[in-house]
Amino acid sequence: MTERRRDGVLREAEMGPVVPSAERLARGPVVIVECVENIPCNPCVAACPKGAIAIRGDINDTPVVDFETCDGCRVCISACPGLAIFAVDATGDPALVSIPYEFRPLPETGEIVTTLDREGAESGEGKVVRVLSAKALDRTPIVTIEVPKNLAMRVRHFRRKPDRGGTS
Repeated sequence: MTERRRDGVLREAEMGPVVPSAERLARGPVVIVECVENIPCNPCVAACPKGAIAIRGDINDTPVVDFETCDGCRVCISACPGLAIFAVDATGDPALVSIPYEFRPLPETGEIVTTLDREGAESGEGKVVRVLSAKALDRTPIVTIEVPKNLAMRVRHFRRKPDRGGTS
């Protein structure tokens, strides 16, 4: 269970319980729930077709992922109203990070973006490789970007370059 944070930012030192092992990351995509709010919320539990996400104890506790059951299908990402679920596929270099994205216009496949860490600081560049946007995703698109493998566990958002018409 993650302690409630006043600023809503999960620090890297606090990531232990929510991060899969390096061995699990090497086997394929997996979701990472970085929820820091102890509030009554469980849409991710209901959305997971594999039953890999659970809330242990009180409904106010933060969700926990069974990394051995999770296959990284990403269905839970768009179900999270707090935009606190990401998928990481670190099997290659560059790695892939899937991010919920609620800005318009959507980025385009092939677009180069500025990657951001949990606190909004720039961490480098990434390339958009997939944009999933459908009613089935609860109207929350999922954008997958390629990032250097060493940044896969840090990148949690991105900013479009101004020349592409985006500022988010």
